[in-house]
Amino acid sequence: MYKTKKIILASASPRRKEILEKTGLKFMVDASDYEEDLSLRMPARRLARYLSCEKAKAVANRHRNAIIIAADTIICFNDKVFGKPHNENEAKRMLNILNGRSHYVITGFTIIDTEEVQSVSRSIVTKVYFKMMTMKKIDAYVRTGEPLDKAGAYAIQGVGAAIVKKIEGDYNNVVGLPVDALMKALRKFGVYN
Repeated sequence: MYKTKKIILASASPRRKEILEKTGLKFMVDASDYEEDLSLRMPARRLARYLSCEKAKAVANRHRNAIIIAADTIICFNDKVFGKPHNENEAKRMLNILNGRSHYVITGFTIIDTEEVQSVSRSIVTKVYFKMMTMKKIDAYVRTGEPLDKAGAYAIQGVGAAIVKKIEGDYNNVVGLPVDALMKALRKFGVYN
């Protein structure tokens, strides 16, 4: 593990924290206060990297001699980007659009070494296929409350697993942190063996 640098996860997401804890890495959480803007006009992969970078920079400004890790997950369907729904109606609308179709889950992550002033940003893509659902099933899922703080209005690691037909790619990426790609990138910072 790393010598004296603090490792900081710049995220309030309990899912990202849980995934990172499973690696055995010792870290602190300091959630970023950066306000995401999904209306920025750039390709989805670049947008995910950009948002993760801005989150990381906001936290990096508060820490010296630290490794900052930030991530942002978005959903892309037919070149449209979906973030987290703001209410139940928006969640239903998102789920109805994705219903019976495939879409891409894109997680951008950024690592910043605040002492060495070096950083890396990557984006990882996983393809997710939804089952066909009736409006009754969509309504019932939204009533669970689970979709309201999840990109694309579903949680593959929760009740939402029942609406996913299959995935192509990294499961942890869909949850919110592509741990394999992240650990590979952290090695370049001397953090992970």
